[in-house]
Amino acid sequence: MNELNIDQIRKDFPGLSRIVHGHQISFLDSGASSQTPTQVIEAMNDVYNTHYANVHRGVYTTAQEISDQFEGSRKSVAKFINAKSDKEIVFTRNATESINLVARCWGDENVKTGDVILLTQLEHHSNIVPWQQLAQRTGATIKWVPIDSQARLDLSDLDNLLKGVKVFAFTGASNVTGTVTPLTELVSAAKRAGAISVIDACQLVPHEKLDVGNLDADFVAFSAHKMLGPTGLGVLWGRQSILESMPAFLGGGSMITDVTLEGFEVAELPLKFEAGTPAFVEAVGTAAAIQYLENIGFDQIVNYENKLGNYALEMFEERFKDTITVHGPDTMEDRLSVFSFTVKDIHPHDVSQLLDEYGVCVRAGHHCAKPLMRELSADGVKGIGATSRASIYLYNDENDIDSLGNALEKAIAFFGVN
Repeated sequence: MNELNIDQIRKDFPGLSRIVHGHQISFLDSGASSQTPTQVIEAMNDVYNTHYANVHRGVYTTAQEISDQFEGSRKSVAKFINAKSDKEIVFTRNATESINLVARCWGDENVKTGDVILLTQLEHHSNIVPWQQLAQRTGATIKWVPIDSQARLDLSDLDNLLKGVKVFAFTGASNVTGTVTPLTELVSAAKRAGAISVIDACQLVPHEKLDVGNLDADFVAFSAHKMLGPTGLGVLWGRQSILESMPAFLGGGSMITDVTLEGFEVAELPLKFEAGTPAFVEAVGTAAAIQYLENIGFDQIVNYENKLGNYALEMFEERFKDTITVHGPDTMEDRLSVFSFTVKDIHPHDVSQLLDEYGVCVRAGHHCAKPLMRELSADGVKGIGATSRASIYLYNDENDIDSLGNALEKAIAFFGVN
């Protein structure tokens, strides 16, 4: 099964060597934050040990070194997603801030009373609440693309839903069901309707190669901490012409070329949107994470994760068909290896807590997607409060899936579920 050298890859991740409650850890929560390889940790430590100084501020050697590394990291991100220019890469704190930036700086300037914002029922709160706030500020209305019984987007009425739409914001892949959305089709539909497209790519970018140069979208947001990188670093890619037309987001240092008693002049892209001291250590770590992923190769990552995902789906079907509902598409054809599930008569938090006793790390909760939770069904009843979620990444293997299955059997037996 292993086209990748998984044993070697796992050695790169110190967090995977932990023993928890007497068991080898099985980390299955990468959809929240992935583990970090030694190569990323060392790249960041090198900044702290050798090159630590503020960027864009000093002319001395150390300051110049870190400024070059910081801007080099921006170039790495631009190349990673095939952006036309590194001026299109804006560093933020996280993808949530990236989407808020678009909603504030583009939305406030372009969305008016009577306009429509189109979202999907798959969205994370970070791609819902900023648009709801925009609607409250402007008097716009929000419409929703529904999902079908397997949590795929129902696009049968998409052209009608897009009438009068100024912004179409949608996920590249659901953080709950793993559903992968047809980005090219959605972007093209938005273009036909005269709407801008805003893509939440947090779950997609770590697992599949994203090419913004050919996608023809307008904005894409993602975070480093889900793709082997550090926390505190988000990316907003935006079409340069649109970014140039937008007002600045936050005010302060770095985002200006001049300040007088009467006013200020904003800097050119991308500094225009990067007020204050940026997360330059984290940017270097992000570039190291990109290098790590590219050294492995996304074709190999996709193939491996699909095989491991199929192994997980077969495990759920063969061992828990009558007691566990796995939400989302029933094949790996249009999903990632993100498996939200509900166990009959056991609360997801109880499931997660008991699995931890066996070293198995899964998420439990609504996953910041309450509207989606209300659309999902379990045991024939629509609307659930929470799920347990196992999310797989390139450092997982069949042993992790087996450990999940074995721990689930013990949980079911402990609670006496028939």
